[in-house]
Amino acid sequence: MTSRLPRLPGLTSLPAIERPELVAAPVARALNAWPDAARVAVVEIDPDLADTATMSATFDIPLEAGANCVVVAGKREGEERIAACVVRADTRADVNRTVKRLLDVRKPSFLSHERAVAESGMEYGGITPVGLPPGWRLLVDARVPAMDVAVLGSGLRRSKLLLPGSAITTLPGVEVIEGLAG
Repeated sequence: MTSRLPRLPGLTSLPAIERPELVAAPVARALNAWPDAARVAVVEIDPDLADTATMSATFDIPLEAGANCVVVAGKREGEERIAACVVRADTRADVNRTVKRLLDVRKPSFLSHERAVAESGMEYGGITPVGLPPGWRLLVDARVPAMDVAVLGSGLRRSKLLLPGSAITTLPGVEVIEGLAG
């Protein structure tokens, strides 16, 4: 099975489904239920290299091979609305226009670090679209599915997930959005 796993030079790809200790607990549970999990690799890294720019520089991975997941929240008529937004690492989520419109909120903002960690069950800097809380929307920029290999968080800072961008579109509740990032 490992021969079909996504790979990047300088990193050892392991089947994520077989290495639950290398991912956060909610990610491991989601992988067990996700039909595309066989296409997902996990690579162990030094946690000090987990930030996108540092990892890209260290392993000579172009920023356009990375994907970041940010969590945004806003309120409308007393109802809080939360979305995880997945964009290529060489772009930024358009929070003030596109995300605001999609969530139909007056003032969107990034969810606090403390809440994002507590509610996702993942480490800050490692939050991933795999295994998100059921009430969160999952918005994915339309450029992400075209990525040959997307490097994403694993829920932990000491590892990363590698998967074809197209696999992200098969996650539960995913919404692929044109222009989510600029």
